Amino acid sequence: MSKPLVIVESPAKAKTLTKLLGSDYAVRASVGHVSDLPSKGLNIDTDNGFKPTYELTERGKTVVKELKAALKDASELYLATDEDREGEAISWHLLEYLKPKVPVKRMVFHEITKTAIDHAVANPRGIDYGMVDAAETRRILDRLYGYEVSPVLWRRVNRGLSAGRVQSPTVRLIVERERERIAFVAADYWDIDAVTATDPSFDAKLLSVAGTRIATGKDFDDSGRAKDSVVVLNEARASGLSESLADSTFTVSSVEEKPYRSSPKAPFMTSTLQQEGGRKLRLSSSQVMRVAQGLYERGFITYMRTDDVILSDEAMKATRDAVTSEYGSKFLNAAPKQYKTKSKSAQEAHEAIRPTTPYRSPDAVAAELNSQELALYRLIWQRTLASQMADATGVTVSVRMTAPATDRTTGEIVECEFAASGTSITFPGYRAGYIASKEERGDDAADAEALLPPLTVGDTVPIESITPNGHTTTPPARYTEASLVKKLEELEIGRPSTWASIIQTVQDRGYVWKKGQALVPTWTAFAVIRLLEEHFDALVDYEFTASIDEDLDAIARGERQ
Repeated sequence: MSKPLVIVESPAKAKTLTKLLGSDYAVRASVGHVSDLPSKGLNIDTDNGFKPTYELTERGKTVVKELKAALKDASELYLATDEDREGEAISWHLLEYLKPKVPVKRMVFHEITKTAIDHAVANPRGIDYGMVDAAETRRILDRLYGYEVSPVLWRRVNRGLSAGRVQSPTVRLIVERERERIAFVAADYWDIDAVTATDPSFDAKLLSVAGTRIATGKDFDDSGRAKDSVVVLNEARASGLSESLADSTFTVSSVEEKPYRSSPKAPFMTSTLQQEGGRKLRLSSSQVMRVAQGLYERGFITYMRTDDVILSDEAMKATRDAVTSEYGSKFLNAAPKQYKTKSKSAQEAHEAIRPTTPYRSPDAVAAELNSQELALYRLIWQRTLASQMADATGVTVSVRMTAPATDRTTGEIVECEFAASGTSITFPGYRAGYIASKEERGDDAADAEALLPPLTVGDTVPIESITPNGHTTTPPARYTEASLVKKLEELEIGRPSTWASIIQTVQDRGYVWKKGQALVPTWTAFAVIRLLEEHFDALVDYEFTASIDEDLDAIARGERQ
């Protein structure tokens, strides 16, 4: 008896779908793209509307043969590849090569659950040719770029090198950062730390001498010059002040209390998942995506390539119910919280990366996942729940203290001002479930909980120790995979689905190597980027690269041809 044939990309996804659809459906995998531009030659007719010539890949020939055989017994065909442009292009190519004589339906879903699959079967659509055009345009542009520019690199730099539309600007970012580091001139400066003998004890830092603020690392430019508005303490002056301060009386000059409030971050999208997976789990971008892909295909999380942070009504209810059962109703935000994405090109049909419904806690799925999968699932679970939890609240107390000291360089008695601040969290709110990494939330002093004793203006504060500390300014940090993803997202270069593979490609091609977590450019990268900047500056221009991605989005939306 004939039954519908469902085609997905991967065997793992096919396995999960078979379980959910049951024996009434036949499920097969295309194993990614079945056809592409041939590897040799341009294969784009530049004189005839840029018409591409596709051919079946070696694996594609076998897959198409098998799918044609399966199609003979099918009552209808469901193309159930991913809901992004590449998925749409795979469905289109399958349609071109299979030439089915039965009804064809495009089936999309962003989580592999019984409810989502039943809904997708009941609500099919046709192929979205805007998305197909965008995928095809990207492929053609990438071939034109690589095919025309790479041979120049072979002749001028070295054989076997490649240039790429997103790859080359990515390497340029890493090279530019290294140039800044090479040009950087270090500067030395000193400050003074005072540790109080109060209960609880706290640290105070020297803020100003004789009414002029002392220099910190942020006050120096890359050539090692300090701003005119600050005073730079050297070792002799800092040591002299410290010795004099040891016999001084520290008096509280001001106490300021401010309410502290901190809100949770939005649920994950691709870029934030790659960044936090890198910082918290020490995984590379491609490792994060590989683990997430496995979790998606096996029905644990929603689709992992998304630039949106919204939760569906069903997910919102599941999230809020989970917060109540895990933490209690007082930790639940009073009203459902929808977040907005910063990306202008976010595709509204997409949703945040979250656990699939019905929600299962990390402990409930621990037996089915390996340690890496469980760690990433736990991160997604915590972040999703935290997004609907109440704000953390508390009080931040800022204290200023003054003490006289003899400045040995001038012989004058000067007033030294010290500052300290501490935050007491009165209600942890979302922090009970998830605390974003420092790089994501911004280095906010209030995020570090510290208590100060009760103090009032005029109080004298006993001091346990006074220590002069020397510092040297450091060059701008090299990019890590997490900070590079953040920069690419900021500049709108490439798209969430491509960042992990781009970062992997520039390493595989020998342009970049890893020193710990840091991305370091090779001499080849310097040579290639210099050549591209001097002779093909438009092709590595960040705004130009971002504008192409905007054009591709407009094509996908059907606003451009």
